[in-house]
Amino acid sequence: QEGMPQTPSSTSMFTPCSFSPHLHNSKEDEQGGLIFQDGNLTSASLDALIQHLIPTTDYYPEKAYIFTFLLSSRLFIEPHELLSRVCHKCIEQQRLDDPVLDKARIRKFGPKILQLLTEWTETFPYDFQEERMIGHLKDMIHRIAPCDEAYWKKMNQLLQTLNQKLATLSHGQEGIVKISAAVSDKLVAFKSKPPSIQREILSVCSDPYTLAQQLTHVELERLSHIGPEEFVQAFVHKDPLDGTKTCFSEQKKTSNLEAYVKWFNRLCYLVATEICMPAKKKQRAQVIEFFIDVARECFNIGNFNSLMAIISGMNMSPVSRLKKTWSKVKTAKFFILEHQMDPTGNFYNYRTALRGAAHRSLTAHSNREKIVIPFFSLLIKDIYFLNEGCANRLPNGHVNFEKFLELAKQVGEFITWKQVECPFEQDPNIIHYLHTAPIFTEDGKTLYNLQS
Repeated sequence: QEGMPQTPSSTSMFTPCSFSPHLHNSKEDEQGGLIFQDGNLTSASLDALIQHLIPTTDYYPEKAYIFTFLLSSRLFIEPHELLSRVCHKCIEQQRLDDPVLDKARIRKFGPKILQLLTEWTETFPYDFQEERMIGHLKDMIHRIAPCDEAYWKKMNQLLQTLNQKLATLSHGQEGIVKISAAVSDKLVAFKSKPPSIQREILSVCSDPYTLAQQLTHVELERLSHIGPEEFVQAFVHKDPLDGTKTCFSEQKKTSNLEAYVKWFNRLCYLVATEICMPAKKKQRAQVIEFFIDVARECFNIGNFNSLMAIISGMNMSPVSRLKKTWSKVKTAKFFILEHQMDPTGNFYNYRTALRGAAHRSLTAHSNREKIVIPFFSLLIKDIYFLNEGCANRLPNGHVNFEKFLELAKQVGEFITWKQVECPFEQDPNIIHYLHTAPIFTEDGKTLYNLQS
């Protein structure tokens, strides 16, 4: 099986590198409808980009190209349509319709097309929830398998892995949906007055290190469900060259991304509710100090999303109004954390800390050091501005590939982070509390919290 492309480590897969600079040394160069600048692919027609994705007997696209194109192509063409075109071009180019197949040729081509399909299913499994996608996979295997029995085995393996992955993902999604439904009922129930038998966080977990670790569990669990394509699908507009429909007209497939943003909001409100619950100033001050320690540990772990949610919860008006309570708090530690997450200079301090954590993650020897959980709303905002700031197509109708390389870089880094396995032991009791403890809505808290 020489000629079988090697699968590099996941990190290198998602870090777009320059595209074979040795081939293109000139300032600008065109090859098969692809425009290169200093060795980097900058733009091309959609057709040329699709052609560049298709393996042949002696060509296999670079990993970074595959990821970038599969991620961004959905702005122009739906995945099932793309796969259909890829398969048709393969059938044509490799003459897979001929009554007598050229076995030697197909043995060179087979491993490569299987590799491409494997990468697609591994990185964008949600694309294959569609029957049509599976249909194309099966059609391709029926055409090449007569040349080599091993191809059946490889395709079965691919489909099995895909099924397991989709089952795990949908199981996780159902769990999140159930929890969200339970939570929204409780929101209403406690809108006007505090419940009499309210457990508070300190009775469930009094150790800030443990709580920070359990929060990290929740974050990584929820991140694992977000498909890279959701970042692109969140911003799908009409494609100017296709006046009839937007891609994904039936629905924007961004439910995991939205569920994750809801979790952030819930954590903000939970922190505020926990601080406002106790009747005595001394106890409220104790809860504030507890959360400051939790936030500090989140920072040390690299869990910036929970850190930001805790700080946001403490800055909500019902909490920040508790002047007498705050006078009993040792606030120096809190100010240090606030300074880290200060929005000044486009979150300069946070971005510096994030880069530090990302660097630590790359050189890490343990999962504990690999954890990077970015402040998610800011990541989405960055991607949004990148998307809004540059056109998807150039005036000549070409796809602006330079933009998508940048997009792939940001999303790819995120994918590397979301694949980290949580090194901390799970405490179901604490996690259940985090998801189901009643929280006051803004007006509920204000009603309850006239004390200072």
